[in-house]
Amino acid sequence: MYALIGAGPMGLAAARNLQKYDIPFTGFELHSDVGGLWDIDNPHSTMYESAHLISSRHMTEFREFPMAKEGAPYPHHSELRQYFRDYARHFQLYPCYRFNTRVIATEPTADGGWKITSENTETGEQSSDFFSGLLIANGTLHHPNIPDLPGQFSGELLHSSTYRDPEIFEDKRVLIVGCGNSACDIAVDAVHRARSVDISVRRGYYFLPKFIAGRPTDTLGGLVPLPRAIKQRLDAAMIRMVVGKPSHYGLPDPDYRMYESHPVINSLMLHHLGHGDIKPRADIVDMQGRTVTFKDGDSADYDLILQGTGYHLDYPFIDRQLLNWESGGAPSLYLNIFHPQRRNLFVMGMIEAAGLGWEGRNEQAELVALYIRHQLDSSRGAEGLEQDIARFNGQRMDGGYNYLELERMAYYVHKDSYRKTINGYIKTLKQQLSAPSLAHAD
Repeated sequence: MYALIGAGPMGLAAARNLQKYDIPFTGFELHSDVGGLWDIDNPHSTMYESAHLISSRHMTEFREFPMAKEGAPYPHHSELRQYFRDYARHFQLYPCYRFNTRVIATEPTADGGWKITSENTETGEQSSDFFSGLLIANGTLHHPNIPDLPGQFSGELLHSSTYRDPEIFEDKRVLIVGCGNSACDIAVDAVHRARSVDISVRRGYYFLPKFIAGRPTDTLGGLVPLPRAIKQRLDAAMIRMVVGKPSHYGLPDPDYRMYESHPVINSLMLHHLGHGDIKPRADIVDMQGRTVTFKDGDSADYDLILQGTGYHLDYPFIDRQLLNWESGGAPSLYLNIFHPQRRNLFVMGMIEAAGLGWEGRNEQAELVALYIRHQLDSSRGAEGLEQDIARFNGQRMDGGYNYLELERMAYYVHKDSYRKTINGYIKTLKQQLSAPSLAHAD
């Protein structure tokens, strides 16, 4: 029996593949339903009312469970919550989970298994269970990164993780700190309610519109693979032609090449900057009372500062050393999944890449399920993967891209390189799967 923590998109993909390959498991989910952060009623969700998918639905969906063809290309979070509930019902995953259950601790046992201590959040009752292996899929966007700001601010200070509705901005002077996708979404929300909206930006970003020529941007290109350097130049030139340079809107231009950091997918941010609805500001150097001073010497007064400064990876129920996480922004794992020594520990969904979608994560889950199936069958079919895990020395699957040394980029991968490697292993493991196991999977 295996333990699976989480019933968000990654947890559900893992559950489906464990089920598919006839691997017994018990799922643990802190909330009362599936969907993870996409369920805004989940007290642990960081979703906000205006949130939509930032990649198009058909580039994001699970292949074996497509989204409806009708509807907007970028669905609202409420549609995605329903999608995951429908997915769980369709594959009969609900009975596999213990809901309203917090995992408190996970500890390796003397016989090589795992002891899972959990608590029922409704009754407070604690229990311990023993499992052969552990899959961790509790998500990557729930523990806010709240950096210290210089000085003392006497107004409201919030993080985007607590933001839900733009009414909090009503008639206030608002400063958004950060310029990632959530920060830009929230700045656009604030425009319609706030007295003024400024955004403090420390470095340059590439901005991509959600649509080009009437089509979702992520559906364009890719038919002809291009060398990395050429693709970076061509795509950057195309974006400059479509939306211009960030400096045309008062923002710093990136000092790195395209795709070396995650781009901002937003059609409205530059629109509002260009119309003066949002004012760009430099990095903060001091705060006194309600006055904020910026690196360029300018200062202004604000009633509310909202930090859109992202998230830390957080696995509070397991010792960092057990994850091979000694330093840096993420554990050091082969393919961002496999521990170099612990063959029954898997970190699921600790991955980010432009265009990876949920199907890319489903492939990750299928590889893990196949690997476990070979273990249970006492098969030698996974020896090649075992050898590659053993040889792992921290190298990243970056496709030759020089990713920025940022915490949020610590688990970023190059989509095409990653999926090619994952699917190569899947093909090999399927070919070497025993007939009874393969028949059940099919």
